[in-house]
Amino acid sequence: MISPVPGLAALPTRDAVLAALTADAPLMALVTGVLDNVPEPQGFPYIELGESVETPENAHDRHGSAVLQTLHIWSRYRGYAQALTIAARVLQALDHRPLVIEGHTWRWTRFVSLQTLTDPEPPHDIRHVPMTFRIGTEVPPA
Repeated sequence: MISPVPGLAALPTRDAVLAALTADAPLMALVTGVLDNVPEPQGFPYIELGESVETPENAHDRHGSAVLQTLHIWSRYRGYAQALTIAARVLQALDHRPLVIEGHTWRWTRFVSLQTLTDPEPPHDIRHVPMTFRIGTEVPPA
């Protein structure tokens, strides 16, 4: 018997990450928003849901996925202290924390990487900190 191929995990995983971050009161006290679509103008600092990369993580008896989810932290604070403080709170909100992913069963969330960047355009006043998490999911048995 062949089991049906599940839907993609990327969109419901993005939704779950957004819900987890916006539900974290200490994080929301640090930012003006957590956004999938950043309107003009948007006050700083904020977090933008960035790129998603999904790969299959199937087993013999089930379908699964691993989603790399990038978050972009944007700040106009002089130096990286503000953006890295926000990143530390994002880590507390997501790393090893269960997510409610519609149509999928959460298995794990792991912090992958963080990088500090400065806007190359003058006046060089925007700090950008991309963070990536890897999130494992399974499709519940039918």
